[in-house]
Amino acid sequence: MKPLADCQLYTFVDTAYLHGRAPELVAQQLCDGGSDLIQLRAKNSTADEIRRMAEKILPVTRRANVGLVINDHLEIAKEIGADICHLGQEDFFDAGFTHVAELKTKNSKLKIGLSTHAPAQAQRALAAGAKYLAIGPIYATGTKPTAKPVTLDYVRWAATNVTVPWFSIGGINLQTIDEVLAAGAKRICVVSAILNAPDIAKACAEFRRRTDSIQNR
Repeated sequence: MKPLADCQLYTFVDTAYLHGRAPELVAQQLCDGGSDLIQLRAKNSTADEIRRMAEKILPVTRRANVGLVINDHLEIAKEIGADICHLGQEDFFDAGFTHVAELKTKNSKLKIGLSTHAPAQAQRALAAGAKYLAIGPIYATGTKPTAKPVTLDYVRWAATNVTVPWFSIGGINLQTIDEVLAAGAKRICVVSAILNAPDIAKACAEFRRRTDSIQNR
């Protein structure tokens, strides 16, 4: 995969939005559309089911030089050789960890990304050695219906204060992306606005065009 600093579009194979489609085929469409990172998110699947999905997706992402992110399941990420494991606050800090080095085996190249929902959490995640941060949810989102939106104020704060690559997430679609980019974001995560589109690759490419435009200014 390319360096995180060069990644702009972070997409998802989220089982809640697959609607019967094969995960590896959706991953291929995301790659074709210009994704830099693809996260496998399967909240209602067993560990064995997630491992099988990940093993099918990994060859697709490897061929495209796209990073594969495993959500929540650190051991699966290690076992299959994924590029990144993404963890929430509750999976990391609430579980008693203070630094990402505590999660790694010797010689592991696995990167750890952390979700953050406020400046204090971002600062704590930076001190913990996270390779990237997720900043959000910016807007209300069906992906996390109980989460309170952090608004564009958090994006503006991150643009000034976060020293590692960071990705805005939560409710970002083609109607909201421009104001997120205007607030200082350079990298975005998109879930339902791509997975619910009639043509995943085409929708992905349009988001990529928008992020490319901000990089070229």
